[in-house]
Amino acid sequence: MKHALLISILLSASVFAVAQTSPSSAKNEKPNSSKPDKPKDLPKKSAKPQVLKLKLVTSEQRIKGGKLETLTLAGSYPLPKNALERSRKYGKISSTLNPELEKLFARLSARQPRSAYFSNVGGNWIARQQTGWKVNAQKTRENLLEALKNGEGEARIVLELTPPQRSVKDFFERGIRFHFGGDQSSFGGSPTFRVKNILVGANKIDQRYVEAGEEFDFGAYVGDIDKKNGFVKGFIISGGTLSLEDGGGICQVSTTIFRAAYAAGLPITERHQHSHVVHYYDPVGLEATVYTPEKNFKFKNDTAKALFIQADYNVGNQTLRFDLFGVKPDRQVTVSKPALSNYKAAAKPSYSPDPKMALGRSRQIDVAERGVTAVISRRVKLADGKIRKDSTRSVYKPWGAVYAVNPGDARVKGNE
Repeated sequence: MKHALLISILLSASVFAVAQTSPSSAKNEKPNSSKPDKPKDLPKKSAKPQVLKLKLVTSEQRIKGGKLETLTLAGSYPLPKNALERSRKYGKISSTLNPELEKLFARLSARQPRSAYFSNVGGNWIARQQTGWKVNAQKTRENLLEALKNGEGEARIVLELTPPQRSVKDFFERGIRFHFGGDQSSFGGSPTFRVKNILVGANKIDQRYVEAGEEFDFGAYVGDIDKKNGFVKGFIISGGTLSLEDGGGICQVSTTIFRAAYAAGLPITERHQHSHVVHYYDPVGLEATVYTPEKNFKFKNDTAKALFIQADYNVGNQTLRFDLFGVKPDRQVTVSKPALSNYKAAAKPSYSPDPKMALGRSRQIDVAERGVTAVISRRVKLADGKIRKDSTRSVYKPWGAVYAVNPGDARVKGNE
């Protein structure tokens, strides 16, 4: 989801000091006692228009394979020969060269800091960051003029760095170095209100820490599911049918973070199923509904270090994913396919009031589902050889198709 060329908060002044040191143009000249040395600060009269490049050298850190690495970043930017010659001749930045410099400085200075984030690159999870850049125009121009006077081929770009709010080193020092687990769900076919609530809810969990020994509390992390907290009205299960309330679709978020924690082998401390099978949550039984404070979702971080949560959603593909990062996984997790039994026929249709519907008209908003019992088993083998086994058992009632009708429709009362 969510990156460009990245650099480091830990850049030392010595990087620039090296860039400032350039070999003298007369270093390899043989001594000539018959002629006095020419002053070094004066240009050679016979000099021809030369190629000169502005050189950028800096560094950035990343975590790959659990190791902290420092990468050198370099860029080279050639400048127009004629504009350089005019600047060399008059000992100042010419009016033809200055616009070129300003465009380059603006482009480099547009780089904004971005907090450390994990990305899956060819199957390898790599934590990267981006340090913000701002070109020190005055010092860079001074370096350029000095290079022109000395007949050098490059001049150093001086950068002022803005570190990201959350650095790769922060991750490393907290022990967040590996992908610990993750899973996803599909919200394909969701109406606009549902997509909105899914994205709002996912962003409230994204980039959160769960400390060692801490219990993740979905309700506490997401907060009040209402308009003030960014949610919009959508259909939820209520009274044997669907009704409009703020946050309809939020269970897609709780279901997906449940799947991530379950696949990672973390202890699930509170989880509830829906009253009936919801077609968004396939496979059957691998879901978690929330309706705080009555129903919540919780899991425990039983690892030795903090866990970091990342959300990744694709509106085009209509998928939501959560990934957890922390210590190197110390467990092998096996999750079974749902064992389904005790099927029951679907219920009769129900009718949900919708003020937007004209009297006498109806619109189907949910499909009928059979009742069923689903059992999913999980086996977690820890590094010390101990094995934990648990299962989730979900009993779903029969469900009928749901139709939206005008609140004055007599069929609404038939739901009671």
